Amino acid sequence: MNTSAPQADRDALARDFVQFAIDAGVLRFGEFKTKAGRLSPYFFNAGLFDDGAKLARLAQFYARALIDSGVEFDVIFGPAYKGIPLGAAVAIELARLGVVKPFAYNRKEAKDHGEGGTLVGAPLKGRVLIVDDVISAGTAVRESIALIEAAGATPHAVAIALDRQEKATEGGRDVDWSAVQYVRDRLGLQVIAIANLAQLLQHLGQGDKFLPFFQSVSAYRARYGVD
Repeated sequence: MNTSAPQADRDALARDFVQFAIDAGVLRFGEFKTKAGRLSPYFFNAGLFDDGAKLARLAQFYARALIDSGVEFDVIFGPAYKGIPLGAAVAIELARLGVVKPFAYNRKEAKDHGEGGTLVGAPLKGRVLIVDDVISAGTAVRESIALIEAAGATPHAVAIALDRQEKATEGGRDVDWSAVQYVRDRLGLQVIAIANLAQLLQHLGQGDKFLPFFQSVSAYRARYGVD
């Protein structure tokens, strides 16, 4: 995986993913309170990819986005909790495509018997890819980075389903960068997202079916969005 796909291909993948998320009931529209206390007109809940068919399809999108990005990595890491099934599913799908990578995950509490410790699976070494659903504040990524570095490996990239492209908050105040930008620019990790808010809006803007949602999400992005 060392060459990236054309932007048109990535946009098509994002469009298909957004429709899949809507059909699966994972991407919903209405009024939802975010961790930052904002009222968002949409909500993405990856926990609702809750059967084998949905999870397999989701893994196909992750794998395609990773391959299209050209990112290089040596180990897949799924942080507890949502990252565990996501990372496992992505490892399986990549292997089906001929890209076989070791997989590891962590426990929230250390085990004091058996193999012990907080890490399970393959040893963390080389360049590590973190797989999760979204990056809300970067906290989970920083925790993963600490675990990976403590194991002697290098945190290299993060794969997520959706980049909300909205301002992060620090000390209860909005800042001029997103959580994804913080991870990329300040923590130095590549971030690969299957889709972002701009691509979601492109999809909603096609025809009249999603017009009310397009308008509300556009207004939200105008207030809180970052590129």
